[in-house]
Amino acid sequence: MIKLDLLVAVVSFALWVYCLIDVISTPEARMRNLPKVVWVLLVLIFPLVGSIAWLVAGRAETNARRSAHEREAPGFPEYDRPGRAAPADPAKDEEFLRQVRERAEEQRRRHEQARRERERLAEEERERLRRRRDQDGQEA
Repeated sequence: MIKLDLLVAVVSFALWVYCLIDVISTPEARMRNLPKVVWVLLVLIFPLVGSIAWLVAGRAETNARRSAHEREAPGFPEYDRPGRAAPADPAKDEEFLRQVRERAEEQRRRHEQARRERERLAEEERERLRRRRDQDGQEA
């Protein structure tokens, strides 16, 4: 039983040292979710939980695979994020945008038609209620 406890302690210590060195050596710009100082304190104060949190939520993503449509070197920093697609074929892009505009226009037309139908039904209901109120008033 002592051997198992010793093994767990050695693995925890090795994980803690690895994560502490990784946090310290990672540039702050590549860290996720929290600032560098907070990650260092988290790993120092809570060795096991902080180390696991660093590996899951703080560590910079490495070896990110790029798809055929992802940008290699973005011209603007705001576009520098994984998964951002870059145009590959201008003709296909124009065709896609045309289809998107057509779909949007069709959706706008359907929405407008449905709105008019709702207004017509509401007006009929108001008229029906007026007639019923008038009939109830004449009978009384």
